[in-house]
Amino acid sequence: MENIILNQLSYPILSWTVFLPVIGALFLLFMRNATLIRWTTLLVTAATLVISLPLLTTFDKGTYKMQFVEKHGWIPSWGINYFVGIDGISVLFVFLTTLLSILCVLVSWKAIETKVKEFHIAILTLEAGMLGVFVALDFFLFYIFWEAMLIPMFLLIGVWGGPQRVYAAIKFFLYTLVGSVFMLVGIVVLYFIGGNTLDILALSAVQYPVKLQFWLFLAFFSAFAVKVPMFPVHTWLPDAHTEAPTAGSVILAGVLIKMGAYGFLRFSMPMFPDATKFFMKPMLILSVIAIIYGALVCLAQKDLKRLIAYSSVSHMGFVTLGIFALNSQGLEGGILQMLNHGVITGALFLMIGIIYERTHTRAIADYGGFAGLVPWFAGLFMVLTLASIGLPGTNGFIGEFLILFGAFKAQKIYGVLAATGVILGAGYMLWLYQRIFWEKPNPDWTSGPHPVWDLNLREIAALVPLVALIFWIGFYPDTFLSYMHSSVEHLLENINKRAYAGQENLTARTIMEIF
Repeated sequence: MENIILNQLSYPILSWTVFLPVIGALFLLFMRNATLIRWTTLLVTAATLVISLPLLTTFDKGTYKMQFVEKHGWIPSWGINYFVGIDGISVLFVFLTTLLSILCVLVSWKAIETKVKEFHIAILTLEAGMLGVFVALDFFLFYIFWEAMLIPMFLLIGVWGGPQRVYAAIKFFLYTLVGSVFMLVGIVVLYFIGGNTLDILALSAVQYPVKLQFWLFLAFFSAFAVKVPMFPVHTWLPDAHTEAPTAGSVILAGVLIKMGAYGFLRFSMPMFPDATKFFMKPMLILSVIAIIYGALVCLAQKDLKRLIAYSSVSHMGFVTLGIFALNSQGLEGGILQMLNHGVITGALFLMIGIIYERTHTRAIADYGGFAGLVPWFAGLFMVLTLASIGLPGTNGFIGEFLILFGAFKAQKIYGVLAATGVILGAGYMLWLYQRIFWEKPNPDWTSGPHPVWDLNLREIAALVPLVALIFWIGFYPDTFLSYMHSSVEHLLENINKRAYAGQENLTARTIMEIF
């Protein structure tokens, strides 16, 4: 109990935040009118955001303890409880999830015309699953949410996706499911080793044998690395992004792939400190490879969505680089960059979806001259481009700055190599902007049968909150960094205190004994 603070409010705020979308989805089952379904879904997602806002406004930033905790017996014979709470790491992702869910409804208003009821039910159940992952403090509950959110995402890609949607959906499902099975084995081992409990906080306090830590780290790594996705298990992401509807791409980029990095922070690092220190260098190496590889592949892309998808591989490489630098600057930069990436890349996918509705093509070569045709769209796209490449004053800059600072502090070579990814990122994003907005105009968009038009009020309303966050975080980053200070300090203290002395320099013989 010393690591938790019971719910500070007079009502179960986390339960309402997680399950209100489920209640909304149940109401949709009895509706037939498409317009009423859209408005109801928008109202439910907006209400979920409003209900969750006290998590930010009443959050105690001076403690690392879990807050707004709710704990009730569920299956006592198995040591399973309904146990939820948040800390300075998870609170920001609850906010990001609720915000992006509203924007997904807005951007799908005209884009989804078939199976409208089923689509919005999938959106609401997916939102509930994602929120549940970030608040669960019982492994059984966590695993239910972790697996449950795969089903609506699978349906979003497979039913409302592009021409290769079935292939992309099955690939996404198989990759994530296989990794999750190994994690399930790890959870079962923890249950028996940790005293027949699935309490995540209690299991995080157990000192596990060093050899066991290594195997458990790898078991959890198989699930989290796929979800990030880290190189070389990233190949499902470009296909999923390319075929997914706009809302699916926004959720994938904005929230779903953050869960892998969140898993490292919540489970792997506090539970397996020896393994974390040993795998620090391999993780940094894989992160640098992802940064550079993802950026280079972006330079060769001809499809708008695939380019942004591969950019996510590169940007998430920065996130894992910061996390496994194992210092406060890197960790805070990595967590902030998770939020930043959700804002920037989510907005980019929103804009690609908006322009695709007008042109029905994602081929970069089909565009050109859009700066004069859609000036509002061009201006907002430029803001997102500059944020993506880390221009000072935008959220992308402060995140990458802290990560590179942490990488240099950990080992200079990783900082130097990662910095080349920043240069490559500027290259592919500015080149993309040039080809879309400044090349010779395509006559189809001016005098041809498919004239384009600028952003309408609904689309601007969907983009404005994300653009505002870009500058808010860019100019006042401590507004968001202050939430995570105590939790990050406690995490690092926990790793350094509990890691076996000398484990950072394991000899080859010791490694052979472990494996």
